[in-house]
Amino acid sequence: MPRYSFVWTIGCQMNKAESERMAGYLDSAGYRAASSFAEADLVVLNTCVVRQSAEDRVLGTLGLLKGLKAQRPNLLILVTGCFADSNTEGLRRAFPHVDFFFKPGAYSELAAWAQKQGISTAEQGLACFPSDSSLLVGPGASAQHRWMGGISSPCALVPVIQGCNNFCSYCIVPYRRGREVSRPIEEVACEVEELVEQGVKEVTLLGQNVDSYGYDLPGRPDLSDLLAEMNSIRGLARIRFLTNHPKDMSEKLIRAMAFLDKVCEHLDLAVQSGDNDVLRAMRRGYTVEQFRELLSAIRQGVPQISVSTDVIVGFPGEGEEQFEHTFSLLEETKFDVVHVAAYSPRRGTIAWRKYEDEVPFEVKRERLHRIEQLQAGIAAEINSKLQGKRLEVLVEGKKKGKWYGRSRSDKLVFFEDQVDRSGQLVEVRIDRTSPWSLQGISSIIRRIRQEA
Repeated sequence: MPRYSFVWTIGCQMNKAESERMAGYLDSAGYRAASSFAEADLVVLNTCVVRQSAEDRVLGTLGLLKGLKAQRPNLLILVTGCFADSNTEGLRRAFPHVDFFFKPGAYSELAAWAQKQGISTAEQGLACFPSDSSLLVGPGASAQHRWMGGISSPCALVPVIQGCNNFCSYCIVPYRRGREVSRPIEEVACEVEELVEQGVKEVTLLGQNVDSYGYDLPGRPDLSDLLAEMNSIRGLARIRFLTNHPKDMSEKLIRAMAFLDKVCEHLDLAVQSGDNDVLRAMRRGYTVEQFRELLSAIRQGVPQISVSTDVIVGFPGEGEEQFEHTFSLLEETKFDVVHVAAYSPRRGTIAWRKYEDEVPFEVKRERLHRIEQLQAGIAAEINSKLQGKRLEVLVEGKKKGKWYGRSRSDKLVFFEDQVDRSGQLVEVRIDRTSPWSLQGISSIIRRIRQEA
């Protein structure tokens, strides 16, 4: 009888990358991917607790699985991600139906548990989970890529640094994922080369704070050094990286973005607030003026760049005047994308200990909607300038009869073509635009550079 596994994931790109690696491991252990909890013999919950709504989803899913376990006692339930903090004993008492809790990225813990359960692996097996590292290396890249629905994806997520040393007052991540630990450049290069052999054309280098990459390694290489190494990999067409912290971005990194031809012209740079008092309470480590200077330097250094940002509304101490400062900043700087969220206190954070959640929910919601409306207009204006332009699109798949993918500047593009364009770089002429996506017509297939 075949065994089936189901990996449930919410949260950040790092969670998605880790889920792909765990799915690759389960694939090598002989598990087939199930389409639902009900069909699975083993379930992994990769969790997020950054916002209360995410934690509520985790708790609701744990309740659902408790009922399934009562009906099927042999069902194995594993929980990882930021819900699985260091207090695993307390979690086991609260959720006795869960078979195993392990910290995010702690693959060696998962491998040790699997061995105790008698879960054997194929030839790639437990080599995917080295005992001396919390990050997946080597053959795991193949296992990860092989898992993706049986179809080679042209894009892959590659964790390069785990943890965060920036204790922003609202953020629980440093408490759950620990301090920053970087992977050596040669280790990342080995994984990316293997992914390219499997058909990957674009990689996204991931970290909770990717701009801090390398400071803990011998010789103190930095992110620009890592990008230069990735840029030299034969057959790789595109490189992206996230998540970025404004206080940790360097002039050297901006120069690397400008001169390395495989680094895409897109940056996700979270401002969080346009008011200095709020930024200080958030412990972000920069002022609005410093953020403006950084953004100006980036746009001057990489003129074609698109920039997205994150904003929190309703943080403690954000009155109407402070919110207007944020609104005015967004109105002036005109980001391509703004991810906006209403503040919710997270137990254990500095803000939860020090500040009262004083902004009413209705006010938070109204501010969020105001920013969403503002950004829809700004994005429509920015994207309208692409009408008639030709964009290089890496095709990721098909939806509702149309191929879709992203441009180098991270614009979502849809187009029609009778030919199978899966995984190809296609030149698309844009004939319709909206705030959220572009529509076009494919024209020229672009060959990937083969030079070193």
